[in-house]
Amino acid sequence: MIQILITGGTFDKEYNYITGDLTFFKTHVDDMLKRGRCAVDVEVQTIMMKDSLEMTEADRKLIVQYCEQSAYEKVVITHGTDTMVRTAQFIASKTLEKTIILTGAMIPYTFGTSSDGFFNIGSALAFAQCKPMGVYIAMNGRCFPWNNVQKNYNTGYFEAVSR
Repeated sequence: MIQILITGGTFDKEYNYITGDLTFFKTHVDDMLKRGRCAVDVEVQTIMMKDSLEMTEADRKLIVQYCEQSAYEKVVITHGTDTMVRTAQFIASKTLEKTIILTGAMIPYTFGTSSDGFFNIGSALAFAQCKPMGVYIAMNGRCFPWNNVQKNYNTGYFEAVSR
């Protein structure tokens, strides 16, 4: 079984017709798993609904606490892409004996078929089942160790760090 922890990010943003902003109302992960016909046993738990640019160190500590307390050895975390690498680094510093995969989306689920969220959550669940213990980021069909990944703000893709 895999624990899915929800922290917000573009994954779960919706267009607010009153204010014109992208905002949070509820997670869409359960709907995504159902529509995607997911056959993996998962437990979904919402920790917070935040844009990753608004995440604090206290929020990251809370995410780690949920990872530590999870009864499962495999954890997928939905997260905003802007600070996903920073959170992955923070989690990795705690040396948890689990496989932890962070994933997100560049386009909200509520934007329909143009969202990359379906593909990314499916990939994250697949990688969680086959990767050894450690912290990873799964985006765009690729899986990177936490310490060898960056978001390319010119292309919108995650890529290995050039060394």
